[in-house]
Amino acid sequence: MDSDVILHMRGVEIQFPGVKALDKVDFTLRRGEIHALLGENGAGKSTLIKCLTGVNQMDAGEITLDGKRVRPTSPQHAMELGVSTVFQEINLCPNLTVAENIFIGRQPMKRGQINWREINRRAEALLQRFSVNIDVTRPLSSFATGVQQMVAIARAVDVKAKALILDEPTSSLDDNEVRRLFAVMRDLKRQGLGIIFITHFLDQVFEITDRITVLRNGKLVGSYDTPASNKLSLVSNMIGKDLTEIFNLKRAAEKPAAPVTLEADAIGIPGKAEDVSFTLRQGELLGFAGLLGSGRTETAEMLFGVTRPSRGSIKLKGKTVRFRNPMDAIEHRMAFCPEDRKKDGIIGDLTVRENIALAVQAKRGALNPLSRREQDALADKYIKLLSIATPDAEKRVGELSGGNQQKVILARWMATEPDVLILDEPTRGIDVGAKAEVQRLMLQMCDDDTTVLFISSELDEIIRCSSRVLIMRDGLKAGELSGSEAAQANIMSIIAGETADAG
Repeated sequence: MDSDVILHMRGVEIQFPGVKALDKVDFTLRRGEIHALLGENGAGKSTLIKCLTGVNQMDAGEITLDGKRVRPTSPQHAMELGVSTVFQEINLCPNLTVAENIFIGRQPMKRGQINWREINRRAEALLQRFSVNIDVTRPLSSFATGVQQMVAIARAVDVKAKALILDEPTSSLDDNEVRRLFAVMRDLKRQGLGIIFITHFLDQVFEITDRITVLRNGKLVGSYDTPASNKLSLVSNMIGKDLTEIFNLKRAAEKPAAPVTLEADAIGIPGKAEDVSFTLRQGELLGFAGLLGSGRTETAEMLFGVTRPSRGSIKLKGKTVRFRNPMDAIEHRMAFCPEDRKKDGIIGDLTVRENIALAVQAKRGALNPLSRREQDALADKYIKLLSIATPDAEKRVGELSGGNQQKVILARWMATEPDVLILDEPTRGIDVGAKAEVQRLMLQMCDDDTTVLFISSELDEIIRCSSRVLIMRDGLKAGELSGSEAAQANIMSIIAGETADAG
């Protein structure tokens, strides 16, 4: 075997009830390499990583690490062998200090007691390697997500890792945090560490990786040198479909003659979002662009009654409304898919059927329960309409892939037949194929006269789908663009404050 190879997985197979999750998959990681692992949700990426980290046991195949055959039996065992993982949802203890999180379970001792001075000193020195200069005695929860991500990576590297797995590490980071993470990854690469990078952001794949492996339906499609690859061929390999329908979506039309559905007049909450005004007509799709923390989500929450604006007014079909809570908004035929689908969206222990029926049941009230027949009919309708990949409606929604969980949330709100649908980052963390389906559904709803407000951090999909684009900056409406003016360069200039406000 090539001496540069740090990890080799050969002929990996794993069978779950009713499905072959991995079918003779090979994967190779070299020293000093950043290797992207790509595929749609359900392609087998997570299952392959779980085999490598001892969460799932292989039915067939072998793993060679640093020239020795290994068979990890648990994540702890994998870490002892030299395989560390940093997951998309940071699995540290927010109530403990930064230093405690880095050294938990392996604290240096002195005379039979934990040596806190040494822990803090070593944690500080370790983080300085990653250009993170913080007070390591403060609770982890007091720091931003990007810093927490660096702490998780520092812990993973400090356990003498040979291979580091980064599972969607950039999904909750802003551009500056991504730049810092990439600098750290390049530094670790120079030190000879092999890094497996799992992401849905193809631009980042081409910026940071050396090689790419693509899985589809549990099988290896191929491995490619990044410089010799291109985005279109990669996506085609990932989804096994023609790309024309994905990259040629027709933008939702402006409808100047349509009746006004939703109107915000200088609404705001001090310190969150202030003086936000816009008008949205039936069948339009208004895209909200801006950096994280710019006030996009805060504005959406005011519109839906999650928070109550302290100033300004909201009109729905010409009538002023003052929602006390989201139930008021639902009764007025509004719907809201939140940004954090795991925290605020799905209820993982409930079935697909139960999750889809939730909003309709809430709208009808506790004294008018949906019958099982009605629930089954709703679930069957939207499973087919949205092509939700599930064995049946009784599958626990927490066991579905991220893209299919997102579709279940969409189904829940589509079932209420809303006049206004607010979507906050509906495509975050899902694969290209699922993104295209969500975007197509949004546009179809606009064609059916639903009014859509769409928040996204990805400017290309904002531009591709929206009738108009409203740009937020520092809690304020910084501009509004439409038609050919809604181009990436113009939007970025307004976000950066480099041009006079538009709109």
